[in-house]
Amino acid sequence: MKNTFCITLALLLCLSSLNAQDFSFGAKAGANFSNLTGDDVENASSRTGFHIGAVAHIGISEKFGVQPELIYSQQGSVDDEFDITLKLDYLTLPILADVTLAEGLSLQAGPQFGFNINSSAEDSDGNEGEPEGINDLDIGVVLGAQYTLDSGLFFQARYGLGLSDITDDGDAQNSNISISIGYFFL
Repeated sequence: MKNTFCITLALLLCLSSLNAQDFSFGAKAGANFSNLTGDDVENASSRTGFHIGAVAHIGISEKFGVQPELIYSQQGSVDDEFDITLKLDYLTLPILADVTLAEGLSLQAGPQFGFNINSSAEDSDGNEGEPEGINDLDIGVVLGAQYTLDSGLFFQARYGLGLSDITDDGDAQNSNISISIGYFFL
């Protein structure tokens, strides 16, 4: 209890030291091109989906910040041999370091935690079923770039690689390329 109080107090002190230039909040949406990688993945091609969510940017210094996000993300893959689409929908929480390279342009990297909120498999006739053994948690890393205009409009390109298997029974991880557009309101 004492540790929780101390951590909360330290967090509040850090947040209270931020001024309006150091904190931004916004929203983003875009396209996903996802697939599975690993030793147990054969005959797979990408599934196209979308993502949408909230973005915050906390400036630590002029050239460095932290950008946490909360995103609904459609991922999965298509089995070309059996013509089955694996649909994996996640609520993802990337926590990214943001390093400014030039005015408006930054590189981003960090961990991502994905919480599976829906999984299904659909065949070419539209029949859907629930795949067995899909893990609730997907842990991965994200690397990308962001360009932000003075108006608050921003553009992102990212690659996310899963570090954990999507099931306990096999060697298959998420792999996702995302292209986004967003806007910082604050």
